[in-house]
Amino acid sequence: MRIVVALGGNALLKRGEPLTSENQRANVRIACEQIAKVYGGNQLIITHGNGPQVGLMALQSNAYKEVPMYPLDVLGAESVGMIGYMIQQEMANFVPKDVSLATVITQTEVDPKDPAFQKPSKPVGPVYSKEEADAIAAEKGWTMAQDNDKYRRVVPSPLPTRIFGLKPLKTLIENNYILICGGGGGIPTYYDESGRLCGAEAVIDKDLATALLASSIDADLLIIATDVDGVYLNWGTDQQKAVRAAHPDEIEKIGFASGSMGPKVQAAVNFARNTGKTAVIGELSDIERIVAGEAGTRISKDTQGIEYR
Repeated sequence: MRIVVALGGNALLKRGEPLTSENQRANVRIACEQIAKVYGGNQLIITHGNGPQVGLMALQSNAYKEVPMYPLDVLGAESVGMIGYMIQQEMANFVPKDVSLATVITQTEVDPKDPAFQKPSKPVGPVYSKEEADAIAAEKGWTMAQDNDKYRRVVPSPLPTRIFGLKPLKTLIENNYILICGGGGGIPTYYDESGRLCGAEAVIDKDLATALLASSIDADLLIIATDVDGVYLNWGTDQQKAVRAAHPDEIEKIGFASGSMGPKVQAAVNFARNTGKTAVIGELSDIERIVAGEAGTRISKDTQGIEYR
Protein backbone atom coordinates (compact mmCIF):
# COMPACT_ATOMS: atom_id res chain seq x y z
CA MET A 1 0.00 0.00 0.00
CA ARG A 2 1.22 3.49 -0.87
CA ILE A 3 0.83 5.64 2.26
CA VAL A 4 1.33 9.40 2.55
CA VAL A 5 1.86 10.68 6.10
CA ALA A 6 1.54 14.41 6.77
CA LEU A 7 3.33 15.32 9.99
CA GLY A 8 1.78 18.13 12.00
CA GLY A 9 3.86 20.87 13.57
CA ASN A 10 3.79 19.13 16.95
CA ALA A 11 5.84 16.30 15.41
CA LEU A 12 8.74 18.75 15.09
CA LEU A 13 8.14 21.03 18.04
CA LYS A 14 5.91 20.53 21.06
CA ARG A 15 3.87 23.51 22.19
CA GLY A 16 5.95 25.87 24.32
CA GLU A 17 9.30 24.24 23.50
CA PRO A 18 12.27 26.37 22.39
CA LEU A 19 13.06 25.86 18.70
CA THR A 20 16.47 24.29 19.27
CA SER A 21 18.10 21.74 17.02
CA GLU A 22 18.10 19.26 19.92
CA ASN A 23 14.36 19.64 20.54
CA GLN A 24 13.53 19.26 16.87
CA ARG A 25 15.68 16.17 16.50
CA ALA A 26 14.20 14.56 19.63
CA ASN A 27 10.67 15.09 18.31
CA VAL A 28 11.57 13.91 14.83
CA ARG A 29 13.05 10.76 16.35
CA ILE A 30 9.77 10.00 18.15
CA ALA A 31 7.78 10.61 14.95
CA CYS A 32 10.05 8.43 12.84
CA GLU A 33 9.88 5.57 15.32
CA GLN A 34 6.09 5.59 14.94
CA ILE A 35 6.08 5.87 11.15
CA ALA A 36 8.60 3.04 10.82
CA LYS A 37 6.07 0.70 12.43
CA VAL A 38 4.02 0.70 9.21
CA TYR A 39 6.94 0.45 6.80
CA GLY A 40 6.84 -3.32 6.30
CA GLY A 41 5.13 -4.11 2.97
CA ASN A 42 4.19 -0.47 2.33
CA GLN A 43 5.59 2.46 0.38
CA LEU A 44 6.02 5.55 2.58
CA ILE A 45 5.90 9.20 1.59
CA ILE A 46 6.33 11.78 4.37
CA THR A 47 5.44 15.47 4.31
CA HIS A 48 5.80 18.01 7.10
CA GLY A 49 5.19 21.61 8.16
CA ASN A 50 7.86 24.30 8.48
CA GLY A 51 6.18 27.44 9.86
CA PRO A 52 8.25 27.89 13.04
CA GLN A 53 11.46 27.08 11.21
CA VAL A 54 10.83 29.67 8.50
CA GLY A 55 10.03 32.21 11.21
CA LEU A 56 13.33 31.45 12.95
CA MET A 57 15.29 31.72 9.71
CA ALA A 58 13.61 35.05 8.97
CA LEU A 59 14.71 36.31 12.38
CA GLN A 60 18.25 35.13 11.75
CA SER A 61 18.30 36.65 8.28
CA ASN A 62 16.89 39.91 9.60
CA ALA A 63 19.65 40.11 12.22
CA TYR A 64 22.32 40.33 9.53
CA LYS A 65 21.88 43.89 8.32
CA GLU A 66 24.52 43.83 5.59
CA VAL A 67 22.15 42.11 3.13
CA PRO A 68 18.37 42.23 2.73
CA MET A 69 16.29 39.43 4.25
CA TYR A 70 16.12 36.41 1.96
CA PRO A 71 12.75 35.90 0.21
CA LEU A 72 10.27 33.44 1.65
CA ASP A 73 10.63 30.86 -1.11
CA VAL A 74 14.38 30.64 -0.45
CA LEU A 75 13.89 30.44 3.32
CA GLY A 76 11.28 27.75 2.75
CA ALA A 77 13.70 25.71 0.67
CA GLU A 78 16.37 26.04 3.35
CA SER A 79 13.97 24.90 6.07
CA VAL A 80 12.70 21.83 4.23
CA GLY A 81 16.26 20.79 3.49
CA MET A 82 17.08 20.97 7.19
CA ILE A 83 13.94 19.17 8.34
CA GLY A 84 14.18 16.59 5.57
CA TYR A 85 17.73 15.80 6.62
CA MET A 86 16.61 15.16 10.20
CA ILE A 87 13.68 12.97 9.14
CA GLN A 88 15.80 11.05 6.64
CA GLN A 89 18.54 10.40 9.19
CA GLU A 90 16.23 9.38 12.03
CA MET A 91 14.09 7.13 9.80
CA ALA A 92 17.28 5.32 8.82
CA ASN A 93 17.69 4.35 12.49
CA PHE A 94 14.32 2.54 12.59
CA VAL A 95 14.16 0.70 9.26
CA PRO A 96 16.50 -1.96 7.82
CA LYS A 97 19.94 -0.64 6.89
CA ASP A 98 19.50 -1.48 3.21
CA VAL A 99 16.42 0.75 2.84
CA SER A 100 17.00 3.82 0.65
CA LEU A 101 15.68 7.24 1.68
CA ALA A 102 15.54 10.53 -0.20
CA THR A 103 14.55 14.11 0.52
CA VAL A 104 13.23 16.14 -2.41
CA ILE A 105 12.71 19.89 -2.21
CA THR A 106 9.38 20.11 -3.96
CA GLN A 107 8.03 23.06 -5.93
CA THR A 108 4.28 23.65 -5.80
CA GLU A 109 2.56 25.79 -8.38
CA VAL A 110 0.19 28.53 -7.27
CA ASP A 111 -1.97 30.88 -9.31
CA PRO A 112 -0.54 34.44 -9.23
CA LYS A 113 -4.15 35.64 -9.60
CA ASP A 114 -5.28 33.74 -6.49
CA PRO A 115 -7.35 36.14 -4.32
CA ALA A 116 -5.06 35.30 -1.40
CA PHE A 117 -2.39 37.53 -2.94
CA GLN A 118 -4.73 40.49 -2.40
CA LYS A 119 -5.46 39.51 1.21
CA PRO A 120 -2.26 38.50 3.02
CA SER A 121 -3.19 36.69 6.21
CA LYS A 122 -0.44 34.28 7.27
CA PRO A 123 2.00 35.66 9.90
CA VAL A 124 5.67 34.93 9.25
CA GLY A 125 9.04 36.03 10.52
CA PRO A 126 10.01 38.33 13.37
CA VAL A 127 7.88 40.60 15.55
CA TYR A 128 8.18 44.39 15.53
CA SER A 129 7.01 47.41 17.46
CA LYS A 130 4.36 49.53 15.73
CA GLU A 131 6.95 52.14 14.80
CA GLU A 132 9.25 49.51 13.27
CA ALA A 133 6.36 47.86 11.46
CA ASP A 134 5.20 51.16 9.96
CA ALA A 135 8.71 51.98 8.77
CA ILE A 136 9.25 48.55 7.23
CA ALA A 137 5.84 48.62 5.53
CA ALA A 138 6.69 52.00 4.00
CA GLU A 139 10.16 50.86 2.89
CA LYS A 140 9.37 47.39 1.55
CA GLY A 141 5.65 47.56 0.78
CA TRP A 142 4.96 44.66 3.15
CA THR A 143 1.61 44.13 4.82
CA MET A 144 1.91 44.23 8.60
CA ALA A 145 -0.73 43.09 11.10
CA GLN A 146 -1.05 43.22 14.86
CA ASP A 147 0.04 40.11 16.74
CA ASN A 148 -0.84 40.58 20.43
CA ASP A 149 1.13 43.68 21.50
CA LYS A 150 3.53 43.49 18.52
CA TYR A 151 3.29 43.45 14.75
CA ARG A 152 4.33 40.86 12.18
CA ARG A 153 4.52 40.61 8.46
CA VAL A 154 1.59 38.74 6.93
CA VAL A 155 1.89 37.04 3.55
CA PRO A 156 -0.49 35.37 1.12
CA SER A 157 -1.42 31.72 1.46
CA PRO A 158 -2.67 30.72 -2.01
CA LEU A 159 -4.15 27.35 -2.87
CA PRO A 160 -1.80 24.75 -4.38
CA THR A 161 -2.70 23.91 -7.97
CA ARG A 162 0.01 21.50 -9.14
CA ILE A 163 3.00 19.58 -7.83
CA PHE A 164 6.07 19.89 -10.04
CA GLY A 165 8.46 17.01 -10.60
CA LEU A 166 6.00 14.12 -10.31
CA LYS A 167 8.04 11.84 -12.60
CA PRO A 168 11.15 11.72 -10.38
CA LEU A 169 8.96 11.46 -7.27
CA LYS A 170 7.13 8.44 -8.72
CA THR A 171 10.42 6.88 -9.86
CA LEU A 172 11.79 7.04 -6.33
CA ILE A 173 8.57 5.63 -4.85
CA GLU A 174 8.38 2.80 -7.37
CA ASN A 175 11.97 1.90 -6.47
CA ASN A 176 10.88 1.63 -2.82
CA TYR A 177 12.60 4.72 -1.48
CA ILE A 178 11.14 6.21 1.68
CA LEU A 179 10.46 9.66 0.32
CA ILE A 180 10.37 12.97 2.21
CA CYS A 181 8.86 15.66 0.00
CA GLY A 182 6.30 18.47 -0.12
CA GLY A 183 7.75 20.03 3.03
CA GLY A 184 5.89 23.13 4.16
CA GLY A 185 3.38 22.62 1.36
CA GLY A 186 6.21 22.82 -1.16
CA ILE A 187 8.00 25.94 -2.35
CA PRO A 188 5.36 28.30 -3.83
CA THR A 189 6.14 28.98 -7.48
CA TYR A 190 4.36 30.37 -10.53
CA TYR A 191 4.92 31.24 -14.18
CA ASP A 192 5.14 34.95 -14.88
CA GLU A 193 3.79 36.61 -18.04
CA SER A 194 6.96 35.75 -19.97
CA GLY A 195 6.70 32.07 -19.03
CA ARG A 196 9.54 32.21 -16.51
CA LEU A 197 9.20 30.07 -13.38
CA CYS A 198 9.49 32.25 -10.27
CA GLY A 199 9.29 31.88 -6.51
CA ALA A 200 6.38 33.55 -4.71
CA GLU A 201 6.46 35.57 -1.49
CA ALA A 202 3.84 33.29 0.03
CA VAL A 203 3.30 30.15 2.06
CA ILE A 204 1.15 27.14 1.21
CA ASP A 205 -0.99 25.14 3.60
CA LYS A 206 0.86 21.89 4.21
CA ASP A 207 -2.22 19.67 4.47
CA LEU A 208 -3.91 20.99 1.32
CA ALA A 209 -0.67 20.54 -0.63
CA THR A 210 -0.19 17.05 0.80
CA ALA A 211 -3.68 16.04 -0.35
CA LEU A 212 -2.84 17.26 -3.86
CA LEU A 213 0.48 15.41 -3.76
CA ALA A 214 -1.17 12.21 -2.50
CA SER A 215 -3.73 12.36 -5.32
CA SER A 216 -1.02 13.07 -7.90
CA ILE A 217 1.16 10.09 -6.94
CA ASP A 218 -1.77 7.64 -6.71
CA ALA A 219 -1.55 7.11 -2.95
CA ASP A 220 -3.80 4.46 -1.42
CA LEU A 221 -4.08 6.11 1.99
CA LEU A 222 -3.55 9.65 3.30
CA ILE A 223 -2.80 10.03 7.00
CA ILE A 224 -2.93 13.55 8.44
CA ALA A 225 -1.15 13.13 11.76
CA THR A 226 -1.95 15.58 14.51
CA ASP A 227 -1.92 15.74 18.33
CA VAL A 228 -5.54 14.63 18.82
CA ASP A 229 -7.08 11.25 18.11
CA GLY A 230 -9.50 12.50 15.49
CA VAL A 231 -12.01 15.16 14.49
CA TYR A 232 -14.49 16.40 17.08
CA LEU A 233 -17.69 18.37 16.77
CA ASN A 234 -18.28 21.05 19.42
CA TRP A 235 -14.72 20.62 20.69
CA GLY A 236 -14.17 21.70 24.28
CA THR A 237 -17.85 21.78 25.21
CA ASP A 238 -20.22 19.39 26.99
CA GLN A 239 -21.62 18.49 23.57
CA GLN A 240 -18.35 17.43 21.94
CA LYS A 241 -18.56 14.30 19.79
CA ALA A 242 -15.77 12.32 18.15
CA VAL A 243 -16.25 11.55 14.46
CA ARG A 244 -15.38 7.95 13.61
CA ALA A 245 -16.07 8.15 9.88
CA ALA A 246 -17.68 10.52 7.42
CA HIS A 247 -18.58 10.98 3.78
CA PRO A 248 -16.57 13.90 2.36
CA ASP A 249 -19.69 15.81 1.29
CA GLU A 250 -21.24 15.56 4.76
CA ILE A 251 -18.25 16.54 6.89
CA GLU A 252 -17.43 19.42 4.53
CA LYS A 253 -20.81 20.98 5.38
CA ILE A 254 -19.87 21.42 9.04
CA GLY A 255 -17.36 24.23 8.51
CA PHE A 256 -14.42 23.78 10.89
CA ALA A 257 -12.31 26.75 11.96
CA SER A 258 -9.58 27.74 9.49
CA GLY A 259 -7.11 28.21 12.33
CA SER A 260 -7.43 24.69 13.68
CA MET A 261 -9.02 21.60 12.10
CA GLY A 262 -10.42 23.31 8.99
CA PRO A 263 -7.51 22.82 6.55
CA LYS A 264 -6.97 19.23 7.71
CA VAL A 265 -10.61 18.31 7.15
CA GLN A 266 -10.65 20.06 3.77
CA ALA A 267 -7.45 18.26 2.73
CA ALA A 268 -8.95 14.90 3.71
CA VAL A 269 -12.17 15.77 1.86
CA ASN A 270 -10.24 16.73 -1.28
CA PHE A 271 -8.26 13.50 -1.32
CA ALA A 272 -11.26 11.25 -0.65
CA ARG A 273 -13.40 13.03 -3.21
CA ASN A 274 -10.75 13.13 -5.95
CA THR A 275 -9.48 9.58 -5.58
CA GLY A 276 -12.31 7.53 -4.06
CA LYS A 277 -9.83 6.37 -1.42
CA THR A 278 -9.55 7.01 2.31
CA ALA A 279 -8.01 9.86 4.27
CA VAL A 280 -7.59 9.62 8.04
CA ILE A 281 -7.04 12.38 10.60
CA GLY A 282 -5.59 11.02 13.82
CA GLU A 283 -2.81 10.82 16.34
CA LEU A 284 0.62 9.71 15.19
CA SER A 285 0.94 7.32 18.15
CA ASP A 286 -2.09 5.44 16.70
CA ILE A 287 -0.55 5.00 13.25
CA GLU A 288 -0.61 1.19 13.29
CA ARG A 289 -4.29 1.19 14.26
CA ILE A 290 -4.99 3.91 11.67
CA VAL A 291 -3.52 1.74 8.89
CA ALA A 292 -5.54 -1.19 10.22
CA GLY A 293 -8.72 0.90 10.06
CA GLU A 294 -9.20 0.96 13.83
CA ALA A 295 -8.37 4.57 14.82
CA GLY A 296 -8.70 8.18 13.73
CA THR A 297 -11.44 9.92 11.78
CA ARG A 298 -11.82 8.19 8.41
CA ILE A 299 -13.14 10.23 5.49
CA SER A 300 -14.28 8.16 2.55
CA LYS A 301 -17.02 7.91 -0.07
CA ASP A 302 -17.74 4.45 1.35
CA THR A 303 -19.27 6.05 4.46
CA GLN A 304 -22.88 7.15 4.46
CA GLY A 305 -23.35 10.42 6.35
CA ILE A 306 -21.37 10.86 9.57
CA GLU A 307 -20.67 8.15 12.14
CA TYR A 308 -19.72 8.99 15.73
CA ARG A 309 -17.72 7.10 18.32
